[in-house]
This record gives sequence, structure tokens and C-alpha cells, in this order.
Amino acid sequence: MSRLFLKAYWNLALFHRYVSRGDFANLYSKVRACPVRTGTFSPDVTSRISSAINLACIWFWKEALCLERSAATTCLLRRHGVAAHMVVGAQRLPFKAHAWVEIDGSVVNDRPYTPEMYQVLDRC
Repeated sequence: MSRLFLKAYWNLALFHRYVSRGDFANLYSKVRACPVRTGTFSPDVTSRISSAINLACIWFWKEALCLERSAATTCLLRRHGVAAHMVVGAQRLPFKAHAWVEIDGSVVNDRPYTPEMYQVLDRC
């Protein structure tokens, strides 16, 4: 778990750097370009990665935003062979944007009804 925690923390720091600079285009392209590793994956990899990201968020020096958290989760899952997608959505009134991760159309890092609350803008 400690190695996975370090990877989660590193990914969180990497994506935080993009967000803190307002460099959303590079954050987005980094997630989009992250390939899904071929091969089989352990059935508990999703829960292990989610736990590692949660722990990394606890120890992170700043509150992790949903975009940073979702980008880090998506890339870690893909590197472990899971075809995860980061989804970005928004609601009109009051205006609010949000990001989350889905695997086969199911939300993995947020409430299951999250897609019902937001209009999906993109899925990468």
C-alpha cells in the first residue's frame, strides 16, 4: 500500500501543479494521453487505488480539488489496466462544475448519482 500511496501522492502533486497555474489544457491532455496498460488487473485494484488517493488527499498540504483528484485517480487506474474515464460536468443554476471518475459508466470516486446532478461536458 505504501508504494501505491506514493504514486497517488505524486500524481496529486503533479495535477495540483497544473491547476495552480491555471494550465487546464495541459492537465486535460495529460489525462487524455495516459494509456490503459494492457493485461489483466487485480479485482480489488479499484478499491486499493481509491484508498491510496483518499490517504494521499489526507496528507496533501492543500485541499485537493475534484479535478486534481479525478485526474490522479484516472491515470493511476489506467496504469493498472483499468479503462477509467475522467468526466467533467456542470450545472446551470447555481453554476457549479465538478469532475469525477467512471468505469463502465459507474462512478468510482464520488456518489453514484453524481451524473444526475451535472450536465456532462466531456469524458476523457
